[in-house]
Amino acid sequence: MFVSVASVCAQDENPFRVEIDLQQQTAFLIHGRRVVMESPISSGRYGHLTETGSFKVIEKERSHHSSIYGKIVDGYGRTVVADADVDMHVPRGCRFVPAPMPYFMRFHGSDGMHAGYLPGYPASHGCVRMPEQLAIAFFNAVDVGTPVRVFGRTARTNQYYRYGPQPQRGSWPWSRQPIGPQYEPRPQIYESRPVYP
Repeated sequence: MFVSVASVCAQDENPFRVEIDLQQQTAFLIHGRRVVMESPISSGRYGHLTETGSFKVIEKERSHHSSIYGKIVDGYGRTVVADADVDMHVPRGCRFVPAPMPYFMRFHGSDGMHAGYLPGYPASHGCVRMPEQLAIAFFNAVDVGTPVRVFGRTARTNQYYRYGPQPQRGSWPWSRQPIGPQYEPRPQIYESRPVYP
């Protein structure tokens, strides 16, 4: 009897739960039996699949950085290796820069939900990336101990390329186009010149 009262009290403190559908590449924030928020995601790619199962949020950190993955940059800050890990050799004059993972919500091992780049298919090292505004909303709604259920099979697509720019083929798997500079495959650099004749 005491255990059931404690679990009811814990549910009253935070009534939310998170469900992550790997097949649909979508995360759901659920209150009771109602979906209150839905987010497109980019989960773990092949070789780094996001673990399925029932978990709980075990850590929240607003300005988290990966302890394993990042990039190698030269002395001018130009990227030398975009998909680097801490075990890689860092050339002289270069340095390893850990990958930023803002609004990090760890739920299993090193996997967690966080704001990040969404190319339109599974591309992470196991984490669940979300658009920043939705990651903030999920971060503000969940607490340590919030249930997280990850299910489905990661869809294999022909859109995954390990290196280089990611070509766009067809529409995104969700109904709306992503907005923001982080979704552009390459930033546009314009020549600076005066606007007067």
